Amino acid sequence: MAVAIVVHGGAWEIPPRLVDRHERGCIRAAQIGHDVLRQGGSALDAVEAAVCDLEDDETFDAGRGSFLDRDGNVSLDAGVMDGDSMKSGAVAWVSGIRNPVSLARKLLEQGVASLLAGSGAEEFARESGFSIVPPEAMTTEAAIEFYRTHRSENPRQIFEPLPRGTVGAVALDARGAIASATSTGGLPGKRRGRVGDSPIVGAGYFAETGAGGASATGHGESILTVGLTRVAVDAMRNGLSATDAAAVAVEALRHPKIGGAGGLITLDANGTAGHAHTTSRMARAWIDVNGDGAMV
Repeated sequence: MAVAIVVHGGAWEIPPRLVDRHERGCIRAAQIGHDVLRQGGSALDAVEAAVCDLEDDETFDAGRGSFLDRDGNVSLDAGVMDGDSMKSGAVAWVSGIRNPVSLARKLLEQGVASLLAGSGAEEFARESGFSIVPPEAMTTEAAIEFYRTHRSENPRQIFEPLPRGTVGAVALDARGAIASATSTGGLPGKRRGRVGDSPIVGAGYFAETGAGGASATGHGESILTVGLTRVAVDAMRNGLSATDAAAVAVEALRHPKIGGAGGLITLDANGTAGHAHTTSRMARAWIDVNGDGAMV
């Protein structure tokens, strides 16, 4: 069976000066994940490898280079789902973990919980042999400058919390299995303890072998309300194409009482990729079952 992968680097108003960096990052990550698949790796292996690469790229709001929270720290969320077993693993509000998507996968594999947050997730990381890096290892000058520039004395809000650069991947492996993963640094200036959609199964990510997979990006509260990725996978299970399923999900996001900004990538059981978004741009790349790649 042929293999396929689709990745994203966020749906937001990406300024022209940053478009090239987002494109190159997504293309590279898609190729890394596709190489894993071609060498016989699983869909889980592929989405982890692709998302790890995006987490290591300071262009995106995930891993190193993430936007700082209200207290000036990097706090990360990530989730991953195996469409074969329908099991998921996720971590939220973790610090000092270079690749939180790998920690999420470890949690999936050990099965001790589906979601761990904060100090509990960091304790699990240490017990599982993950290195805990100092805060400065995850912080970039660009993130510090953004924080300083937009910081406000308003005790309710440091600056306008626009979604920027969450990353994710969905893959189909040679056995026909599908997996999905999403990772983020969250909203710029988010309150302590705030958790968005990215580590929540059915909202930020979802995968079901034989149906499809999806990974979301955007305003987390709206995506949580809709259950965006579960809507898309349900639609593919019921016969819609990957593109049409993504459109149905985003239409739910546009509900007048929700009005969420964001988007998602989808991949169906045949390895066809789709996407939809409400924002002006969404960074994404894919390699289909024919080995043909694309970036939009």
